[in-house]
Amino acid sequence: MTAPSTFGLSSEARNLHWLLTNLVEEVPGIQSVAVVSSDGLLLLSSDHGRNAEARRAQTGKPTGPRGSSADLATIVSGIGSLTVGAAKLMEFGPVRHTMVAMDEGSLFVMAISDGSLLGVHGSADCDMSVVAYHMALFVGRAGHVLTPELRSELRQSLEIESAGSTR
Repeated sequence: MTAPSTFGLSSEARNLHWLLTNLVEEVPGIQSVAVVSSDGLLLLSSDHGRNAEARRAQTGKPTGPRGSSADLATIVSGIGSLTVGAAKLMEFGPVRHTMVAMDEGSLFVMAISDGSLLGVHGSADCDMSVVAYHMALFVGRAGHVLTPELRSELRQSLEIESAGSTR
């Protein structure tokens, strides 16, 4: 994982970056992580350096969702919307988490707060219960600090980083 610069960020934003870094480094099988706002915007990512690359046309075989958390954010947002709509139709209450198991990997989506979502792309051999447990820990630690102000700060820091990497 390429660690983003946290210079100039608030202590809450630095703590969220630290939590995300620990999630990726401590849990075997996690390939990519994205925190997405309720309106589908990427807020926090495990692979900042590759997000700009994913916006450009890519050749060769991708690893994961085009190899970037930017595309993982799109997938997470779509699955989040679909499951919220299904829960409303079924009148079963709010969605807490969703898991999609595929032959070559897994996708986990967990609600954080105010519609924000944590998405994890795991390898085929990851222990799904361990990933889900650590995601729940992340959500428990991050949910109370993910305020509208912090979401705005995280979004601005990604835009600044993206602008700097396209020069």
